[in-house]
Amino acid sequence: MDTDGLTQTFACGFAGSADASPRRLGNKAANLTRMAQAGLPVPPGFVIATDVCQAVLRQRGGLPSNVVEAVADNVALLESATGMGFGQLRRPLLVSVRSGAAVSMPGMMDTVLNVGLCDRTVDPLIRMTGNPRFVWDSYRRLIQAFGQVVAGIAGRAFDGLLQRQLRHHGVRRVDELDFDALRTLANESLRLYASVRGEPFPQDPRQQLHRAIEAVFRSWERPRAVEYRRLHHIDSQLGTAVTVQAMVYGNLGGASGSGVGFTRDPTTGENQLYLDYLWNAQGEDVVSGRYSVGDGSELRRVLPAIDHQLHQVGRELEQLFRDVQDFEFTIQDGKLYLLQSRGAKRTPWAMLRTTCELVDEGLISAAEALERLSGLELESIRLTSMASQDHEPPLGQGVMACPGVATGPIAFNSETASAMAERGTPPILVRPDLSTDDIAGLAVSAGMLTATGGKTAHAAVVARQLNKVCIVGCRDLRWETDRRCRIGDRTLQEGEVISLDGNSATIYAGTLQPQIEIPTRWLERVEQLRREMCSAPSTDSGER
Repeated sequence: MDTDGLTQTFACGFAGSADASPRRLGNKAANLTRMAQAGLPVPPGFVIATDVCQAVLRQRGGLPSNVVEAVADNVALLESATGMGFGQLRRPLLVSVRSGAAVSMPGMMDTVLNVGLCDRTVDPLIRMTGNPRFVWDSYRRLIQAFGQVVAGIAGRAFDGLLQRQLRHHGVRRVDELDFDALRTLANESLRLYASVRGEPFPQDPRQQLHRAIEAVFRSWERPRAVEYRRLHHIDSQLGTAVTVQAMVYGNLGGASGSGVGFTRDPTTGENQLYLDYLWNAQGEDVVSGRYSVGDGSELRRVLPAIDHQLHQVGRELEQLFRDVQDFEFTIQDGKLYLLQSRGAKRTPWAMLRTTCELVDEGLISAAEALERLSGLELESIRLTSMASQDHEPPLGQGVMACPGVATGPIAFNSETASAMAERGTPPILVRPDLSTDDIAGLAVSAGMLTATGGKTAHAAVVARQLNKVCIVGCRDLRWETDRRCRIGDRTLQEGEVISLDGNSATIYAGTLQPQIEIPTRWLERVEQLRREMCSAPSTDSGER
């Protein structure tokens, strides 16, 4: 491969290759390029094309030399655009390293944030921001992410260090730890890394960057990514691109945070902004499914101008991509940045409704609408709900991530769920948090229930795509043993039957009778579109 054409920059007026197709740049970077060109607030960055992925997977021992050269050239452009220096002691630049396949695969591959932070850049970043808590929080995040993604250290080892700090300081959440506790946590994480790996955490920012890029390319072959491609018939030879972007920080303080938004409700199709948001957090906190998140109502109250801007951005994204969008954003000190936008994964019901409404709004043609709906079995689209409210009181309440009703025996892990499904009884997968590592269990279950997480977490997005009933963030759910949980006042063994009402996000013991609703209004609109297409005069007169 030649160096030319391996990478492409976006934002800040950088010149790019003529080939900005999703197949070459990946869906993420191709969309970021269009967003930057449209003037939307995208942090500057560059993408290493999908062409490189198979070359990296074939070789051992680091990136090809021509890729290293191309990365160095683009880092220099990024430094010029930001006025900061990667690995420098004055205004240090940190970057994110993210995957991006041609076909969106939410949460199936890896990300490393805060790359470039090391022992010698900690103090300069503290001087630059005046915020030691933010810097030590970012450093401990980098060490853990790099340890897991690049070095293959089990995440539970780092989680154990965090839990010890939480217990020591008598708090429940990491955002309640002060800078001294986070500094201790970062230093403990450095020692853990060295102990497990037999070598110190890399202190050279360029080595961090190269190894992170290689690891993100290799995440194309992670078991969860392979399983997702199998379920969705995605060509394994497509590979992933890798996007490198200047960091923006949602963990910088009280006017900062991270979120995920859908321009319309992906469960019902209702035309309203659908948000998950966490204050003083980085984006991985929101999409990981490990944290309980807010719905944006507090954001409207505290930062009304940002809330207004988010609604405007939602409309602009739909105009730009002519479809409902799922977008990730960060607020840094009261300023909004967009990190990604992609076509929203929706339930069949929501897909039917939003497609019809996009025609009525003039964003797409009738022909395009019918083409988008061609893969759906329209006559089988149903919305199930509880037939009666005369049943016993619910065990607990959560947050609706995908509607419908599901009944089945409890399974506490993907292996048990698969075994139950093979015996002909799709289970309810019950987890503390729902990770994309659980995709095999997701695929065979009737529904999912989690104790933490938000409705826009990657696993919840996948559940909607699979049209599985999903309730997240059930605070009434507690674990007693590996094979026994408690929901509200009721103790339940693995294998006991429960029912999920995804419409009201309630959980019941035993089997409940569902009732069926058919999307008559939208099915009639599709028939009208078909008649319009049939009666439209042909544009081909037969003459040349």
